[in-house]
Amino acid sequence: MDHFLYRDGALYAEDLPVTEIAAEVGTPFYCYSTATLERHFRLFDEALEGTDHLVCYAMKAASNQAILKTLAAVGAGMDVVSGGEYARAKAAGVPGDKIVFSGVGKTEDEIELALSGGIRQFNVESEPEMAAISAVATRLGATAPIAIRVNPDVDAKTHAKIATGKSENKFGIPISRAREVYALAASLPGLDVVGIDVHIGSQLTQLEPFELAYNKVAELTETLRADGHNIRRLDLGGGLGIPYERSNSAPPLPVEYGAMVKKTLGHLECEIEIEPGRLIAGNAGIMVSKVIYVKSGEDREFLIIDGAMNDLIRPAMYEAHHDIVPVQEPEPGQEPARYDIVGPVCESGDTFAKARDLATLEAGDLVAFRSAGAYGAVMSSEYNSRPLIPEVLVKGDQFAVIRQRPTYEEMINRDSIPAWL
Repeated sequence: MDHFLYRDGALYAEDLPVTEIAAEVGTPFYCYSTATLERHFRLFDEALEGTDHLVCYAMKAASNQAILKTLAAVGAGMDVVSGGEYARAKAAGVPGDKIVFSGVGKTEDEIELALSGGIRQFNVESEPEMAAISAVATRLGATAPIAIRVNPDVDAKTHAKIATGKSENKFGIPISRAREVYALAASLPGLDVVGIDVHIGSQLTQLEPFELAYNKVAELTETLRADGHNIRRLDLGGGLGIPYERSNSAPPLPVEYGAMVKKTLGHLECEIEIEPGRLIAGNAGIMVSKVIYVKSGEDREFLIIDGAMNDLIRPAMYEAHHDIVPVQEPEPGQEPARYDIVGPVCESGDTFAKARDLATLEAGDLVAFRSAGAYGAVMSSEYNSRPLIPEVLVKGDQFAVIRQRPTYEEMINRDSIPAWL
């Protein structure tokens, strides 16, 4: 569920007409719903009720300070994958003991930043990284809490570019080597081995892969405890999918996921951490764009809009589907028109959809890309010297611009000219 609904023929963001925001901000822009962000966090939090747990929002999905503050205010921790994300979380007021640091390539500077500012745990992905964390912690006279990410070799049954739990993926250590790697961790100074981490991929639409992975984690927990390790925390990652196509069946609900977690891992009496990103932010955001031209090709109609692949790259990168809807609701019984929906960037890949049926549209009409709140604005760029588009947060009948559109001059002035020029 989200809070982008038609009322009296117009698309609303909570209690605001989208056209009203567009008139003030200009297009294209991202628009987020506070009510949806809060609701989706609470669904996860309530799904794990009765267990010792922490829901850490995966910031890579959408990391604007206003979004982070909104989620922190309702109790979210944060999952970060870079020093910049760590700094953003701290700037949003998230305490270090609610920040988990993931990612395969942590630098010594990033490790020191997190140890100095406070960290709940590092999710360690390799032996060299473990040695680096040990060295930095020892130099600082600190103790680094760690969980080791194991790769359970489970097929997440998702897009190849967002699968992370198979043996050929770059993430984690093979679960077959877990005992020796945990023994190494216990021997290194400056480390406190607190738990196990696993994350098998993103946009999963079935519970079975999770259950297979978590059963392996349960078995490993008991083995490691028998080896003398005090395993008291299980980080289960994120990955639960969202319905990008409204016509398709919905992925499992957080309450179903929570029941499966309790069934597979509840007997271990470990603290549970989960790190949803897409399911919290995805349906909480839309991208709004304006039709520039309707162009007739030899065998198709092109809807050319002012949003482009640099603003929303998921369709070009992942062949991802987004439902695209007119901001003005079509009249009942109106015959649809079929369009290829494209942007103005000089790339054939700047195509959002092919042969998509929509209401008949004209230049100046507005369209909204649904489920664009995750991996939209954070992956945007200034390719073709197109300024980053604004982000807007709505709460009830109010909205605020939470990232301004830079002017051409501001964009150009970030460049530095060498003295010899």
